[in-house]
Amino acid sequence: MKKITIAAAALLLSANTFAQSWSIDKAHSRIGFGIIHLGINEVDGSFTSFEGKISNAKPDFNGAEIEFSAETNSINTGVEARDKHLKSPDFFDAEKNPKVSFKSTSFKKEKGKTYKMTGNLTMHGVTKSVTLTATLVGTATNPMSKKEMAGFRITGKVNRAQFGIGPSMPAAMLSEDVTITANTEFSKD
Repeated sequence: MKKITIAAAALLLSANTFAQSWSIDKAHSRIGFGIIHLGINEVDGSFTSFEGKISNAKPDFNGAEIEFSAETNSINTGVEARDKHLKSPDFFDAEKNPKVSFKSTSFKKEKGKTYKMTGNLTMHGVTKSVTLTATLVGTATNPMSKKEMAGFRITGKVNRAQFGIGPSMPAAMLSEDVTITANTEFSKD
């Protein structure tokens, strides 16, 4: 019994010594989206003000916890009038819903550097479980800061109608599926 207790304590201690936290490097990250307009062209945009962090207890990131949030007022499609409309009650209603947020509930390695990331996405006051794909692009030591870095590309689709985004816009005008593409770099804290 004593050996089992010592082994369990050693295992817990080793897990706790590996626990790491990472913060998003905003200068080298982009949280983007795309939507099909009139069935003929994808119009893309991004959120320019966002936060993100990763907590992991394993060196391969399996089982990591991921969190993101973006300010809806920072939406940028490159067209000021469209951005203003997207911030209005017709779409995100940025005044009432200042953030879009995601918190993972599962981060499982599929194969190679690909992970299945499931979590709660909150937009427009609605929270739904979504599953996205995260690909570990790589890790490196930043030669300037000497910090460990990790890069992930996160992709997937969400249905805007399920979140009450643009309910008066028919799918023939704006696709219900919105493509998520986040290219992210994280630095180890």
